[in-house]
Amino acid sequence: MSDTLHLVCPHCAAVNRLPAARLAAAPNCGQCKQPLFTGEPLEVDGASFERHLQRSELPLVVDFWAPWCGPCRMMAPTFHQAAIDLEPAARFLKVNTEEEQALAGRFNIRSIPTLAVFHDGREIARQSGALDLASLKRWLQPHLMAL
Repeated sequence: MSDTLHLVCPHCAAVNRLPAARLAAAPNCGQCKQPLFTGEPLEVDGASFERHLQRSELPLVVDFWAPWCGPCRMMAPTFHQAAIDLEPAARFLKVNTEEEQALAGRFNIRSIPTLAVFHDGREIARQSGALDLASLKRWLQPHLMAL
């Protein structure tokens, strides 16, 4: 792990440079002064997703979902709990495939929910279908930032 990381603020989208050693110390954004980690998955559109993908050096855990999808709604509390438990080892994002069809098409999302992990701008893992919290954490463990 490098000595510093670049992180996109979930509030103002500013890119923050943060010493890796301070990652777990509840850091705030240098621009808007709000917390860089909220314990909440971030609902993102295509532009926001792209900013996180290209500018953040943390692994991104992305839930591709739709509001009409029963398994997606069942998994939402599990994904939220994972964000609470596992931040700041990763950034948790939610992409509504109904609203962001181009993004879903770009990543060839064929079933939902689909979870994907991105790091350094590329997809490194994918899992389709709802998972319970223990299974989700077990699947994510090899992809998280070591703190």
